[in-house]
Amino acid sequence: MGDDVEEQRFTRADRTRHREKVRAGLEVLARMVAEDRFEAERPMSGLEVELNLIDDRFEPAMQNAQALAAIAAEEFQTELGRFNLEINVPPRVLADGGLSWFEDFLRRAMVEADQKVSGARLVIIGILPTLRPEHAIMENLSANPRFALLNEQVLQARGEDIVINIDGQERLRLVSDSVMPEAACTSTQVHLQVSPDDFAPYWNAAQAIAGVQVAVGANSPYVFGRRLVDESRVPLFLQASDTRSDDLKAQGVRPRVWFGERWISSVHDLFEENSRFFAPLLPVITDEDPAAVLDAGGTPRLDELQLHNGTVYRWNRPVYDPAGGKPHLRVENRVLPAGPTVVDVLANAAFFAGLVRALAEADRPVWTQLDFRTAAANFESGVRHGILSEVVWPGVGEVPVTDLVLRKLLPIAYDGLRRWRVPADEADRLLGIIEKRCLSRVNGATWQTAAVTRREEAGDDRDTALHGMLAEYRDLMAAGDPVHSWPVD
Repeated sequence: MGDDVEEQRFTRADRTRHREKVRAGLEVLARMVAEDRFEAERPMSGLEVELNLIDDRFEPAMQNAQALAAIAAEEFQTELGRFNLEINVPPRVLADGGLSWFEDFLRRAMVEADQKVSGARLVIIGILPTLRPEHAIMENLSANPRFALLNEQVLQARGEDIVINIDGQERLRLVSDSVMPEAACTSTQVHLQVSPDDFAPYWNAAQAIAGVQVAVGANSPYVFGRRLVDESRVPLFLQASDTRSDDLKAQGVRPRVWFGERWISSVHDLFEENSRFFAPLLPVITDEDPAAVLDAGGTPRLDELQLHNGTVYRWNRPVYDPAGGKPHLRVENRVLPAGPTVVDVLANAAFFAGLVRALAEADRPVWTQLDFRTAAANFESGVRHGILSEVVWPGVGEVPVTDLVLRKLLPIAYDGLRRWRVPADEADRLLGIIEKRCLSRVNGATWQTAAVTRREEAGDDRDTALHGMLAEYRDLMAAGDPVHSWPVD
């Protein structure tokens, strides 16, 4: 959810000054790009995974503060709900075993955390299926002042309660007086460091494949007991974070959880759009003069620009990071849900990294052949239908997503991983998981749905079936075999 922010009140003058400083930051960012100030010679990659805490009854455990104290590791951080944690895996280069290093680190960190936490266990899943509306209330908001402040500002911008209205195989209607339904959404974020010159091709490529990613990796079919769409995390996150009233929606105001509306030619395009289209939620002002810092040969933090950017939830987000003395840029891919297993998470990350690299460096870029509205429609299809969805791809037309992956995209992803200098055996192992998922048409969403359906057909009510499914899911997750190999009978 971003950096910590102290509890405070904002005046109209604060908002005016904050907007001025965001604009000043945009000008400095443009200068830094033009003057080639960014680190890009040894690009690093990063991984963040959001987690749920459950108790022995497979109910959400409101213990993240106690869990963090017990784990006592800087990689673990708090998240929006008291039943959430996040693990930030230290960045690495993908070459020479980086993906396997990520996998080993994440698996070991989760095992050690489970051993240290008393009365709760970790589970990686897109939406915790035993979560109910009475869990998603203000009393269960994490103690970090940033979350309370963000909640207050979202509701103030809306001027009314938050309405969740999702139609899928079943229907969900919910009114909330807080952003807490957003805490149900737990995701995986993959970060790729890129040069300013490469940023637009990488971002465009990431947008082009977003529908395929979410289709193959879907793992969020149940929300508050209802079977909605295969990746229900996407519409739930959009609606739970929406600062627009119905009037503003009718006027065409853009949502803060946003796919976007066009291909870009520069990283500056995205930061400029964020400034132009979205009012600041957290207009915190610092003393930094970014132009003066840059003139003196330093690296500006661009605090206001960074904070504002962190409250616009693009599915592929631009990130400016001044860490380490020389700034860098990253594409943060936010499409993927958490889980089902550590190796599934890394297979999804490998598929993304390989595809994006190869497509970004192609002689004829895919986004010059694919209408942006078609890419957005592919994303919606992947969200709704998951691994059974159909998408449109240049030179192929409308095709089942599994056929597109097996016949066309997997070879491209292999080529991209080769360009990252990922060892062949590592690429074979991780992309082989994607291949077997597509051959079997089994991912987290289809497995969860089949497991619940089996229990209901045997006489369980929905709540009992969801608890039983989660118990089985947690055991299989801990065993570590990829989801396509999980038993369904």
